[in-house]
Parts: sequence; structure tokens; C-alpha cells
Amino acid sequence: MIRWREGSVVELGRAWAGAQELVVSVGELSVRALAYPDLVGAPVVGDRVLLNVGALDRGLGTGGYALVVAIPDRLPADPPETGHLVKARYTPLQAMVLGADEQDSPDHDVLRDADDLFGTPVVVADLHSALPAVLAGVYEARPTTRVVYVMTDGGALPLAFSRTVASLRESGWLGGTVTVGQAYGGDREAVTVHTGLLTAVHVLAAEVVVLTQGPGNLGTGTRWGFSGVQSGEAVNAIGTLGGRAVASLRISEADPRPRHRGISHHSLTAYGRVALQPADVVVPDLPGDFGDAVRDAAEPLKARHRVVRIGVDGLYDALRAAPVKLSTMGRDLDADRAYFEAAAAAGRHAAGLVDVPPPGSGSQYS
Repeated sequence: MIRWREGSVVELGRAWAGAQELVVSVGELSVRALAYPDLVGAPVVGDRVLLNVGALDRGLGTGGYALVVAIPDRLPADPPETGHLVKARYTPLQAMVLGADEQDSPDHDVLRDADDLFGTPVVVADLHSALPAVLAGVYEARPTTRVVYVMTDGGALPLAFSRTVASLRESGWLGGTVTVGQAYGGDREAVTVHTGLLTAVHVLAAEVVVLTQGPGNLGTGTRWGFSGVQSGEAVNAIGTLGGRAVASLRISEADPRPRHRGISHHSLTAYGRVALQPADVVVPDLPGDFGDAVRDAAEPLKARHRVVRIGVDGLYDALRAAPVKLSTMGRDLDADRAYFEAAAAAGRHAAGLVDVPPPGSGSQYS
């Protein structure tokens, strides 16, 4: 449960959209902390703050932060009354937002009867770190593409936690964001993955959608106990709504854990067992024995999906030109090149689908 601490702000650090880094004195210690000003107000040096330090004490994936729960001596003003959608529901910091499809939303009329993605390509990835790599592949193939990011609630709930998204927005690499489920803070809010996808296409005019969880993957070392199982569930939503699911494989030649080398068991489980709708599973055409092993490991996915081999020539340079630092599990582009090239290959394939009519009859991608 929560480990509470009280401290005093001694320094303000970096700030980006919706987030503020701090240094907080807690007894004889100084700790890095993170505040979300929209929730708790804007901290200043000298403020007394209440902190949640549980994940920090345990060394878990919160970016090394204590999290500011309140600035009790200087509460923020009440926000304007907008929306009835509650995110992080029934937690002490539940947030009320305006849902894109609720009756008071200006988007309601557009979404009220929306039921089809009209073949829009949707790239699904396990980890948040794949997002900029997917975008690098999209823009290498089709520089003018309008891309919208749909963030699920498998990792961080506040979109503001992602410095990557903030930088991608500033660079023009994202045309918009939608937060779904319990996640919040996007340009538009949605209740489910389904309404989030429809919002991305019908409201934000996405030509390509990228869907991943927020920062902070949760895994237990078991077959089913990982937050990325949502990737398979997302493929089902995309297929149900007539989109084109493009499955980005989690691939690594550098991960020290055998279950994540080659094609991660996360991808094999999510796409091979959870996803019941068909997807284009993108297999990057990597060189050497490792590339052969990846292609062999993808063979069982052909029973349910279209396995598509995509070349990686030119993708390394495209990845190096990304406007954000690429990092996954502490490994940069050169330390885990295969991981990033796999995600970029999925983006390259999705970009090639933008102007291609969906196969089969009607709106379903079959």
C-alpha cells in the first residue's frame, strides 16, 4: 500500500506539459519527486508536500520519483466544471475530465453513431518505448502522415508522465493524443479502447494510429501476468471496428532475460493467444542467424494472422533522426538495435497502408 512521507521543496527541476520535477528534503535525505500541477497545484520552493514513496523505496519503475500527493498548506483553486468522466476512479486522486463522446462534449455529435475505422492502420505495440520508433518508420515512408497516439491504462495513468510524448508533440511528430480507460491527460479522453480509436479517426483525423500503454510496463515473469496482454485485446477492438491492425513485435537481441530475447513471449502470447481478430504481424527482415531465428519464431502466428516481412534498410538512420532519445529498459538504439528497427518496420508498413483500400468486402479488414 502507500508509504507516506512529508518533506519540503528545496529545488525545482525540469518541467514539461503537465509535470514538474522537484527535489524534496525528507529528514536528512533529498529525493527526486514529481508533481502534476493540474492535480495538486504548482509547487514552489519552501512548500510542504506530502509524498507517496512506496515504489521509490522498492526500486520500481516510476522513473526514480517520489510522487507528490498534495501541497496541504496551499491548495489549488477549484478547476472549471467540465465533464463527467472520472479517471483513476475511487482513488484519492481521481480526476474528472470531459469525455469526447459524452453529451456535453463538442465531439458528441460526431461520435454518437460512429462505428467504423474505415480501414485506418493502427499500429499496436507492447511497450511505450516503441512509440517514437514506430513514428520514425511512418515518417521515413510517408513524411506527411497525420499520426494520433492512443494511450491505454496498462502503464502510467497520467499522460503527463511521458516526457517522450511531450517532446513528440513539440516536434510535430504527433497530431494528437487520446487517453483511454483509467488513463487521462490526452487531447481527448475516452472510456474504452474502442471509443478512443473512433475518437482518433473521426475527431482527430488520424491517418495512422499508434496504440501502446503508457510508460511503465508491469510484468511478473508468468505467461499471462503482464500489462502488455492489452496488445492482443487491442487487435480485437481494431478488427471489430473495421480498422487494419498492424502488430509490432517486441524483439531483442540484448535483453538479459531469455524469455524476451528474439521475439518476446509477451508478443507471442498477446498476438498468438489473445488476439482473435487478424492482424498484419510485421517481422523485420533482420540479418544473420538472429534474423533467421526471429522469422522462425514468427511462423506459428501465421495460423491466425498475416505475417509480413518488412525490410529495415534505411531505418537505422531514420531512428537516429528521431526528435527524442530512444531507450527501452535502459538500452539505447545501438545497445538494442533490433528492438527499435522492429517497431520502425511496423510504422513503415502502416504508412504504406494509408492509401490502400482495405481488402475484402464492406468495411471489415478480412
